[in-house]
Amino acid sequence: MHRTTISALALSALLAVNAAAQSLSTPPSGDNQRSSVSQHIGIVEVKIDYSSPDVHAPDGTDRRGKIWGTLVPYGAPDDPFGTCTECPWRAGANQNTVFTVSHDVKVEGQALAAGSYGLHMIPGAEEWTVIFSKDSTSWGSYFYDAKNDALRVKVKPSKAEYNEWLTYEFTDRKPDTATVALKWEELQIPFTIAVANATDLHLARIREELRNFQGFDWQNWMAAAQYALTVNRPNDALEFADAAVNRQFIGNENFQTLSMLAQAQEAAGKSAESTATRDRALNHRTAGPTELHQYGRQLLGEGKKEAALKVFELNAKRHPNTWPVHVGLARGYSAVGRYKDALKHAKLALAQAPDDVNRKSLADGIRKLEEGKDMNS
Repeated sequence: MHRTTISALALSALLAVNAAAQSLSTPPSGDNQRSSVSQHIGIVEVKIDYSSPDVHAPDGTDRRGKIWGTLVPYGAPDDPFGTCTECPWRAGANQNTVFTVSHDVKVEGQALAAGSYGLHMIPGAEEWTVIFSKDSTSWGSYFYDAKNDALRVKVKPSKAEYNEWLTYEFTDRKPDTATVALKWEELQIPFTIAVANATDLHLARIREELRNFQGFDWQNWMAAAQYALTVNRPNDALEFADAAVNRQFIGNENFQTLSMLAQAQEAAGKSAESTATRDRALNHRTAGPTELHQYGRQLLGEGKKEAALKVFELNAKRHPNTWPVHVGLARGYSAVGRYKDALKHAKLALAQAPDDVNRKSLADGIRKLEEGKDMNS
């Protein structure tokens, strides 16, 4: 009895040592280094953690030309180890390749919920199947079970530049989509991830932030309004812009906030209110020569030539002979075809120019006006 107890204790100690040994920072099996790649699509983060084998075997054997269909067999063969009977490839080496996404997305047009997934693939000469499994914690594909599939998509492989090490690379990026490709040897397997509601996610995050300390700065409400206008959300823009002007303890009525509110009102179809707010902005004490000039330039950019000229003339009345008043008048008169008046003010502006960049720009403008051309073109 005593010897049995000692043997049991010895076995327990050995198992404990073996278990502890598994957590040591020893080199990875097969020299398959751990790797990770991540990419943001707006506020959505996509991350892939994987082990990266190389074309040359640990003993130095060159396996080029023997990777696809041989080392990585086509189809989903049975494997004698583990419980998997039709086993896809682990899309890497060693532990599960893990695909993690912070928000709901669409992969190749099909919905995939936020979360972490074991990433597996079924290779084929002409077509591959990419599998996202709810089991993301297993070793390889030995315990893969199709019952855990969250999504399967079909993709086409294509030729790639030579890659000694298996790698995942984001090969194309747009504001609401990204394409990621597994690349190894001379093949790549790309698939596209799309965020269907990127604007909604951005606005939700902005609202969340404005409920925090960021919301105590009127400039952040301005920035939120500008973003909402950019993505054609006029009602959101109106809400944000109104807060920048009027919200208690936060709002700050000035030329910038009133101008933004006027833009938001116009975008929301409130033309009368927009006109009244614009007048308040133009007559506000914070409407200095630079602010008025920039607003005039904005109107010119929008093709509103007569409206821009009125702003430039108002600026000259309010701030006579002040930089950049003559620049604005030159551009305004030039835009409506009054080249003689434009030339006069361009020369006055040239004498006031504060730096070489402005001097060169005005000299070019004067040359165009003398040739009978619009200096804005």
